[in-house]
Amino acid sequence: MEAGAWKDAQPVRARHAMVVSAQHLATNVGVSILKDGGNAVDAAVAVGYALAVVHPCCGNIGGGGFMTIHLADGQDVFLDFRERAPLKATATMFQDENGNVVRGLSTGTYLGSGTPGTVMGLNEALAKYGTMSLKQVIAPAIKLAEEGFVLQQGDVNILDRRAKDFASEPNVAATFLNHGKPYVAGDRLVQPELATTLKLIAKNGSDAFYKGSIARKIVAASEANGGLFTMQDFAEYTAQWDKPVRCTYRGYTIISAPPPSSGGTTICEILKVVEAYPMSQWGFGSVNATHHFIEAERFAFADRNSDLGDPAFIDNPVSTLISDKHAQAIRAKIRPDRATPSSEVKGGVSAQEGTNTTHYSIADAKGNAVSTTYTINYLFGSGKIAGDTGFFLNNEMDDFTSKPGVPNGFGLIQGAANAIAPGKRPLSSMSPTIVLKDGKLFMVTGSPGGSTIISTTVASIMNVIDYGMNMKQAVDAPRIHNQWMPDQTMVQPGYLTPEVKAQLEAMGHSFREAPAWGADEAILFESGTSMIQGANDVRRPAGLAEGY
Repeated sequence: MEAGAWKDAQPVRARHAMVVSAQHLATNVGVSILKDGGNAVDAAVAVGYALAVVHPCCGNIGGGGFMTIHLADGQDVFLDFRERAPLKATATMFQDENGNVVRGLSTGTYLGSGTPGTVMGLNEALAKYGTMSLKQVIAPAIKLAEEGFVLQQGDVNILDRRAKDFASEPNVAATFLNHGKPYVAGDRLVQPELATTLKLIAKNGSDAFYKGSIARKIVAASEANGGLFTMQDFAEYTAQWDKPVRCTYRGYTIISAPPPSSGGTTICEILKVVEAYPMSQWGFGSVNATHHFIEAERFAFADRNSDLGDPAFIDNPVSTLISDKHAQAIRAKIRPDRATPSSEVKGGVSAQEGTNTTHYSIADAKGNAVSTTYTINYLFGSGKIAGDTGFFLNNEMDDFTSKPGVPNGFGLIQGAANAIAPGKRPLSSMSPTIVLKDGKLFMVTGSPGGSTIISTTVASIMNVIDYGMNMKQAVDAPRIHNQWMPDQTMVQPGYLTPEVKAQLEAMGHSFREAPAWGADEAILFESGTSMIQGANDVRRPAGLAEGY
């Protein structure tokens, strides 16, 4: 995208319903389900399974995620289907005998995989709030896997990024390389082994994955390659319903992901801090707006990295972190003309001790909306496929604290609250979010991108509410991201003018330009009209917003 082109971007508009995902064929599947009478949850499950086929880097049945749902009757619910650490996991499993973290163990081996939750999560959502059968919603995914689909350049660009790794795994190369060579646009990707796996799930539901041959194949491959999985890990896995995190921002209600996601808490904490500042008056990309946003992120991420973790193992101080009192305390530390060195920011209010995800947003004609983010962590996860199962396994164990003070794959320096433990779910940044205005749907948003998910999701909200952008402008606009450590702000080209950058650097800010991250797939309900705006992020050219 040319610099500044986002300013003229226009969303897709529809009257009744909208589906936005990072892969156009998955979006088509979701719209077809809605047109056939399904609700937003039916469509969300269908899209989730379809993305496992057409977006295998990130869409998955070998990972896990979160789903935030707003129901037409006014209920807001949250589903946690995050991966769990194997029951044989230990706090020091990625360290050598000297206590040093061994590079690659948590990302490129079977030790890096947590028990997948996606199949249980999608099926649980369908059973509780859907109206269609599992066979109905999974059928399009089976067809796409069995008959294949024609790759566009956007699909090929993603496959190319790990083509060399595919070559080192014969069972991966058999499907994801074309006779040993990378695919090119126009080729057809057929996945017969994944089709077989999906048929088993369609026939026998979650038991096929967690108690049958699929689990046995994953456990066998794990045992043969130094992993920790047992059949007990799969048999005991559960997807959990919970209450979402709620906060307000300038009269809007934010509904987002609670722990083990850090997303909703950190989003609310950032928004509560900046709410007191005249962001709209200062303007997008201005010195003041940028400075105060970076500072809010710096303090919020310090809290995130210190205090949050799996609620089954620790007490998360969410209500304190998103309180007006805590926001006021942070603002008291923010100097209007000077950046705060991250070394001076100590996170936590309690006692001290990748980027390769995908998001999709759906709104139906009945008033239901679903915001889903799920992941296998790195692009194509661990790069491993167990036997002939046909899907990539996650390397989500890297999201734990391998050792306090040592950064993970996304550079996050985390504490003991997120230490590895048997059956524990790692802290996540995934932030499937829904925004209401006067109790009615206003926005459905979220993004992939590891720790940058939080910044991207916050930006999509502020770009609309504070800066008056339409949905497409809001998701395409260049972004910034500060996660406390390292003491540097990532910035996308086009966000800072030379003059603004110079002024901020004089205030003590340090910037690192990064070309692209995140891929917000979002929906906006226009105020004063009956139209719905859908926006696929320009950073995902294979994606699509489609409605009717």
